[in-house]
Amino acid sequence: MTENTALLVMDVQQGIVSRVSDPAYLPRVVRAIDAARAAGIPVMHVVIGFRSGHPETTERNKAFGALPAGAFTPEDPGAAVHPDIEPRPEDIVITKKRVSAFAGSDLEMVLRARGIEHLVLAGIATSGVVLSTLRQAADLDYRLTVLADGCLDGDPEVHRVLTEKVFPRQADVVSVEEWVSALA
Repeated sequence: MTENTALLVMDVQQGIVSRVSDPAYLPRVVRAIDAARAAGIPVMHVVIGFRSGHPETTERNKAFGALPAGAFTPEDPGAAVHPDIEPRPEDIVITKKRVSAFAGSDLEMVLRARGIEHLVLAGIATSGVVLSTLRQAADLDYRLTVLADGCLDGDPEVHRVLTEKVFPRQADVVSVEEWVSALA
């Protein structure tokens, strides 16, 4: 179960976590990260990041074209991975330029170089990075597991529909605790 597997923790950055209100969310993600490390599964932190001045964005993109100047740039403290899950030296940080973890990043190259065939997904938001990454990863023939309570969305009903009805068509959907128990 652990061979050729990586845990992707996506968009769990200061400026994004500050917008969510589930106090149990970060402890669950920490539990998944700790279990992955203990099992020898690489942890990859996927973050949204832009150069100063946002030359990668356009006003045609509703989400990213509307970002305030300086958001998610190296100067922005909100762009940092949340300190509760701060990357360790052995972790890999992937910077993406759009919603999917694959868009504008070197994720696919890193996965191929490491022989990763199974992705375990967690992140904020379920309807954003998790959905977009899952769809693209499925089209790229990765085996997928979604940690349902390792994902969070501003709309609980959207989260429920995705994790209960949409994601199971392309991924195994389990709780953090179920995944951790299966690793033991």
